[in-house]
Amino acid sequence: MTPSDRAARAVALFRVAPFDLGGLWLRGRAGPVRDRVLAALAPMRPAKLHPSMPEDAVMGGTDLAATLAAGRLVRMAGLLERAPVLVLTMAEACPAGLAARIAQALDAGGRAVVALDEAAEEGEGLPRSLADRLALFVDLDGMLPSDFRLPPLADAAVAAAAARYPAVTVPDGALVALVRAAAEMGISSLRAPLLALSAARAAAALRQADTVAPEDLELAAELVFAHRGLPPMEAAEDSAPEPPPPPAETPDTGPSDDSDQTPQDFPAEMLVEAARAVLPPDLLERLAQGRTRKAGGSGAGAARKGNRRGRPLPARGGPASPDARIDLVATLRSAAPWQAARARMYPRLIEAGRRLILLPGDLRARRYEDKSDRVLIFAVDASGSAAMARLGEAKGAVELLLARAYAERDHVALVAFRGVAAELVLPPTRSLVQTKKRLAGVPGGGGTPLASGLRVAMLAARQAQARGMAPTLAILTDGRANIALDGTANRAQAAEDAGRLAALIADAGLPAVVIDTGFRPTPALQDLARRMGARWLALPRADSGVMAAALSASMEGKRR
Repeated sequence: MTPSDRAARAVALFRVAPFDLGGLWLRGRAGPVRDRVLAALAPMRPAKLHPSMPEDAVMGGTDLAATLAAGRLVRMAGLLERAPVLVLTMAEACPAGLAARIAQALDAGGRAVVALDEAAEEGEGLPRSLADRLALFVDLDGMLPSDFRLPPLADAAVAAAAARYPAVTVPDGALVALVRAAAEMGISSLRAPLLALSAARAAAALRQADTVAPEDLELAAELVFAHRGLPPMEAAEDSAPEPPPPPAETPDTGPSDDSDQTPQDFPAEMLVEAARAVLPPDLLERLAQGRTRKAGGSGAGAARKGNRRGRPLPARGGPASPDARIDLVATLRSAAPWQAARARMYPRLIEAGRRLILLPGDLRARRYEDKSDRVLIFAVDASGSAAMARLGEAKGAVELLLARAYAERDHVALVAFRGVAAELVLPPTRSLVQTKKRLAGVPGGGGTPLASGLRVAMLAARQAQARGMAPTLAILTDGRANIALDGTANRAQAAEDAGRLAALIADAGLPAVVIDTGFRPTPALQDLARRMGARWLALPRADSGVMAAALSASMEGKRR
């Protein structure tokens, strides 16, 4: 299936059952190709929603002018109430709060969203709460206008398919096949198989069929599962261990009930292959990295305490700090509905010429989003084993990553561990020259106190969090820990201490990347990264670009 065909199928399915499918995720820059897709959706009359629209315009609120004129509360409807189909422009910049409100509207039903994702950098993309609810995905990047054609879709055919859609039946085993295919691809969301089933029913309705067929399931897997699945290697690593061998054969006692088995008409392997075939591996890895970003221990809709002031947020009532500024418009909007009642309660104020009566509960203070500076904490193994191996190459890789962090105005801290303990060589700083100088002065030799390095790095991360910063750990080591936390040379105790510190880092929700600097990949270090909840990279196979992408995915691309 060509990209044009895939886009045409997605548009057709979306027009047939928009509210059951939730929406369409379009990834690509603005241009003729995207304009053609939007033109095909024009009969649905979607309304445009921009991430920077005021909250009352999206959710609805008090119409201040009409309320003051009428002396009673006059409410204006928000965009989410007026328009059943929305086009979310610049979806990659959608704030978490707005994404949560849109997701809530989609869950209530009767709403659908076309998300225009123009993500150009690693780590950007549609918020997870929306990506999980939009069934269909089309990647328009790299498509030339000369090669992209959308065949016209007759409104009568769409109307007929939409009328047929509620009556389309699903054969036994179809949903089981979709669930198994989702599990094979490492998809943990329970919405995905249900959305794929709705897509298959819409495909059958377009064929003027009354029952879902295998080709409908294949199309649904391509459009719904492909962008959600993990790359083949990662899915294999995340898969469950092999099941135990089957029990010994027993005499045949007659026909058995195999209703829980997938019928041969719907093999899950067929659906997996169809989904894997439509997207290139690099896109799968890019989307998978976006899903592994940590939230720093806070919920999706929570505003973290930051160390810098960001964009304005909706005003909120309640006790304000002495240095807070009053939001005049929000205060008037809060007081306006009660002016008629207050005029009767306080006639003397009206007689004295007061036309507006404000009470303490009406006051609204200005609020701003907290923005957190990011800090990348490097913990570098400078022990004898690392120095004999690739300490010099590891330092070179750190310098490349330092330049990237400096360009993005991130803070950088440096922890070195060798001998019997680790030390914070450089506290968080933005000085690239000073960081390179300290890194070059780190000598090599001695034992490998990996646990001490993890402890010092974690303490530095907690101190950064206390200052309102967002820390990320980058551990560079060969994994040959031989010095315990008490400073004794005990390899077994050193491994146990390192594992305990890794679990503490995972419990703290600290994003981390473990870079294996040894000549050969170390299984023990892979296990340590797994316990830490971190991504593991082998330096022989990880160039600076791969490491920078991994760190960027872990550092939460959005500045708060």
